[in-house]
Amino acid sequence: MEEGKAAEVIEDALIGYKEEETNLTVLKTSLFFTGDGFAAYDCKGEMVFRVDTYNPDSRDQVELVLMDASGKSLLTIRRKRPSLHQRWEGYLGEIIEGQKPIFSVRRSSMMGSSTVTVEGYNNNAEEEYVIDGSFAERSCTFLNAEKESVAEIRRKVDANCDNVMLDKDVFSLSVKPGFDGAFAMGLVLVLDQILADDCVSDEDPIADDPLFSS
Repeated sequence: MEEGKAAEVIEDALIGYKEEETNLTVLKTSLFFTGDGFAAYDCKGEMVFRVDTYNPDSRDQVELVLMDASGKSLLTIRRKRPSLHQRWEGYLGEIIEGQKPIFSVRRSSMMGSSTVTVEGYNNNAEEEYVIDGSFAERSCTFLNAEKESVAEIRRKVDANCDNVMLDKDVFSLSVKPGFDGAFAMGLVLVLDQILADDCVSDEDPIADDPLFSS
């Protein structure tokens, strides 16, 4: 499938979420192990996305599949190995032989600058995004090439309990009009995997990256 067509399919699947800002509640969950899967719900409490994993160690994940509520595969997120920096690629649906990624994510911590850069491929043109903030604290902003916010991750507050801030395993994902909700959720999966990588080694020099440190 051509890259431009792939992007169009995702947009068609999420057409109800593209004309206005979408606010999702994201919950880290799992069928069998605590904290290695995800479920995302809209403001009506209806499931929009889910990720089911079966590995007790989420750091060992090579591929993660983002599905809709019915279990249809929307995106496959694959860790690229070997790579100088932590790098992930996103593919439409389930990967088939010869399929090209529709976006890639790389983390660079060189010359004192540590950022997560996202490259989207649409109609043979590249769109670049940068993720700023602290994912460990659930406080991130996704910026486009014009430095405009296209999505945000924030701690979830329970308005029914005197605005009590919930656990970090429950957080908000706000997607601005015109930005793809599946794309944003795919980036959440990558950020979570990078954070898990950091937790395995206190001696890793990039473990103090403000984007992933608590």
